[in-house]
Amino acid sequence: MADGVSDTETAILDAALAEVLAHGIRRTTASDIARRGGIARQTLYRYWPDAQAIFAALVTRELLAVLPSGGADPASLDDLVGVLTETADRVRRMPLVDRLRDTDPELFARYILDRLGTSQRAIVAETARRLASGQREGFVRAGDPSQLAAMVLLITQSAVQSAPLVAEWLPGEAWRTELGAALRGYLAPVSV
Repeated sequence: MADGVSDTETAILDAALAEVLAHGIRRTTASDIARRGGIARQTLYRYWPDAQAIFAALVTRELLAVLPSGGADPASLDDLVGVLTETADRVRRMPLVDRLRDTDPELFARYILDRLGTSQRAIVAETARRLASGQREGFVRAGDPSQLAAMVLLITQSAVQSAPLVAEWLPGEAWRTELGAALRGYLAPVSV
């Protein structure tokens, strides 16, 4: 058991991921997840009240898994932008994100436009911490780190969500380069 998550919870979320990737969220039921996980539906309900709660936990797990963990704080604006851009690119390339965008756009939009979830709160908190460190070192502009982090979330979330729309002009590496330029311009100290 890692990080307080039981083997059964992990197995349920792994089964949910496999079902969602195969069929999308709308076509995945608690019964499908239990069957794929090789457990009774009642076992599944000991951990989550319904399939929607499982999907929320799944999205949170998958997004938190791509966040950078530990390590030293970035020593320069370029290092910080590199961490932010790499993290956004990992999210952009997640099979779950592609599947939600393709098969369940309304649900995808709800998580982006209407609901601030656990993973987004964790991303803002970690980004604010890194921005505050950058402010102390003098390579991030002044301002409330939580407010700056919220705007970084909006910029990167929008870039991730809309990446397929502009892939003609911004394929992979160009997308990363331009997102990095946007973040660098937003976070750089203001010259007088």
